[in-house]
Amino acid sequence: MTGSLVSMSTRDRKATRGEEKTPPKRSINSGPIAFFVSLFIVAVGVIQLVSTLNVYAADLSHLNSLKRQEAALIAQKQELENDISRWDDTSYVAAQARDRLGFVFPGEQSVHVLNPQAVTGEEAEQQESSSGSSTQSKQLPWYSELSYSFKEADQEDDKQTDSADQQQSDTQDDKQESNQENKQ
Repeated sequence: MTGSLVSMSTRDRKATRGEEKTPPKRSINSGPIAFFVSLFIVAVGVIQLVSTLNVYAADLSHLNSLKRQEAALIAQKQELENDISRWDDTSYVAAQARDRLGFVFPGEQSVHVLNPQAVTGEEAEQQESSSGSSTQSKQLPWYSELSYSFKEADQEDDKQTDSADQQQSDTQDDKQESNQENKQ
């Protein structure tokens, strides 16, 4: 080779001399430690994933519950709006005044039958309605209901005072009996 120079780096020179670098030796114990660390990381990741999915499922069921509640409230609102719009009709107002308050038009006579089963002879219809609910079969006008409730309230007060007097007399009798037993 005439006149050609080849530059060699120091690394190339060492390699050519037969001196090779050996990689640092690993310790024998690093394998199981790395396995358990990676296993721990995977376990933490699975726990996080399960927790996230659980929260998602709970939120989804809560959302569905709220949607059902919203639909029920919308239906109730629509029903109430329909009730309000009915009161704009004069025939509905007149019918309600007749049914609820017992009003009659001028020239009409109001007739209240006290014993309807005696007139119609139908006892079965009365029994069916009373088994459904006793308040519907015995519905009085509002002013009668008011006076009836006052009477009932007064009677309950009388019953309570009578029962309190009875309890007081019973306790006095018990005391007298115990005093007589103590004397003997």
